Amino acid sequence: MAGFMSLLDVSIVAVALPTIQQELHASAAEVQWVVSGYALSFGLALVTAGRLGDALDRRRIFLIALSGFVLFSAACGAAPNITLLVVARLAQGLAAGFMAPQNSALIQQMFRGVERGRAFGFFGATVGISSGVGPLTGGLILALADGAQGWRWIFYVNVPIGILAVLLGRRLLPRTRRSGGEHVDVPGVVLLGLGVLALMYPLVQAETGGLARLWWMFPAGAGLLFVFTRWQRRLLHRGTQPLLDPRLFTTVRGYAVGAGVGTLYFIGFSGVWLVFALFYQHGLGFSPLESGLAVTPFALGSAFAAAVSGRLVDRLGRLLTVGGLTGVILGLGGTALLLRFAPLDIAPWIAAPVMFLGGVGGGCVISPNITMTLREVPVHMAGAAGGALQTGQRLGAAVGTAALPGLYYLVLGGRSDDYRGALFLAMAAGLVGMAASLALAAYDWRRDRRTGEPHRACPDDVAHSPVHARQT
Repeated sequence: MAGFMSLLDVSIVAVALPTIQQELHASAAEVQWVVSGYALSFGLALVTAGRLGDALDRRRIFLIALSGFVLFSAACGAAPNITLLVVARLAQGLAAGFMAPQNSALIQQMFRGVERGRAFGFFGATVGISSGVGPLTGGLILALADGAQGWRWIFYVNVPIGILAVLLGRRLLPRTRRSGGEHVDVPGVVLLGLGVLALMYPLVQAETGGLARLWWMFPAGAGLLFVFTRWQRRLLHRGTQPLLDPRLFTTVRGYAVGAGVGTLYFIGFSGVWLVFALFYQHGLGFSPLESGLAVTPFALGSAFAAAVSGRLVDRLGRLLTVGGLTGVILGLGGTALLLRFAPLDIAPWIAAPVMFLGGVGGGCVISPNITMTLREVPVHMAGAAGGALQTGQRLGAAVGTAALPGLYYLVLGGRSDDYRGALFLAMAAGLVGMAASLALAAYDWRRDRRTGEPHRACPDDVAHSPVHARQT
């Protein structure tokens, strides 16, 4: 429930932006911050929040962050002007960023073996559904909440669901004793935060010329992340726990490849839905609800496949991701071809089964990749590892949501009515990112076949399990 709300709020607001801009008398740049501000603060918090969960108490941080998310959702719904709405969205994204890494860390803490694969399967289904049904949910809420103030219910809907999630979390999530003696690397927090901010800020400002105006922040961010890496290695050599252990990327089998696969996939995957919304609503004259319904087949296929793939990941391993990425490329590529060349009056509907195929492939990507990336991470590092994995995905999503709509508008700038050509070019660029993700996944699969070494549970993972603790 918590993961669904936090990820859904990345995309659900997009369909309401024109209404919000009109009702709050905001400029295009101001209203864009309702979306981009949430994504920015979300991405900034992830690694630090994961490390705090590892060092302190995942359950407590999860519940505090979830409560804050509910409170700030209500503040967004009640905002009387655009300034307070943007401030509330920044706070809501920060709460979501503190909540998200505890999700994957608690799964690693509570489940082992095949059960962990199934748990990550449900988690992957949640990610797939929330990513796909955001436009549909937003359109449905706007259709049901009649009137100029109906956009407020996009935020208010989180309140009853969030309160229920808090009550269930207090009852069901296990308490974990922590020594409280572990320190948090404050210089590392500052370096990583500034580095991620420098990389993400120009991207979230892309529609207002941020890429051209703030290009210098990219090398600055890369430099800060280089200094951060050196600082983490120095702490490790001194025997001090770093914010993000570099050994995750060098000694934990599958973590570096899995993080790369996820980042590349989200570059192509995230921007696709904004392009679809623009094409259906501006190019074909669909309402927000109709636009959401047109992409629902992908969400349905993704939800079905993600729940099943969690049970197959132990048997098929990286091959499942390779097959899933192939299905996504074929499904979305076929959809792009149909929308480009088929008769416009029937193209969206004959594309539905092809999009469903893409959704089935997508359901075999996110969940298995999360499982294989995190399965050998020691439990005491689970929060930071999950936060770093999701930070890469947020950076990839920021690149995709900036680049693909930018290409779409680039074509329309030359020919104002060539909506189909704009869609096709933007989709082709998204497919390039997915193809790069497929190449990396195929490399990892072939390497596993050559070495004949299947993924195994990490001994440190077992040593931190509740069962092992009780036996000791």
